[in-house]
Amino acid sequence: MAEEKQLGIEIKPEVAGGSYSNLAIITHSASEFVFDFASMLPGMPKAMVQSRIIMTPEHAKRLFLALQDNLQKYESMNGPIELGNAPKGATFPMGGIGGNGAKS
Repeated sequence: MAEEKQLGIEIKPEVAGGSYSNLAIITHSASEFVFDFASMLPGMPKAMVQSRIIMTPEHAKRLFLALQDNLQKYESMNGPIELGNAPKGATFPMGGIGGNGAKS
């Protein structure tokens, strides 16, 4: 029988506090996915990217599956997450951001 290994994870104190994001912009090429996490604050003319994560397509799909699993667990305990009045086909409302109607 194969022995299960525990994954040790360490987090730097300056990373442990996290950073707030209310906007995610996702782009991709044939070899990588780029996730830009930004915050759009009232009265500010631009969204400021707080963090950029670059992944292989395989790892992006693993992230998607893990997020999907966690969302299902969250909703089973807390009820459905309401998305508000996002335009049809948009992940979230993009009004006023760059004026190009980009989706993420």
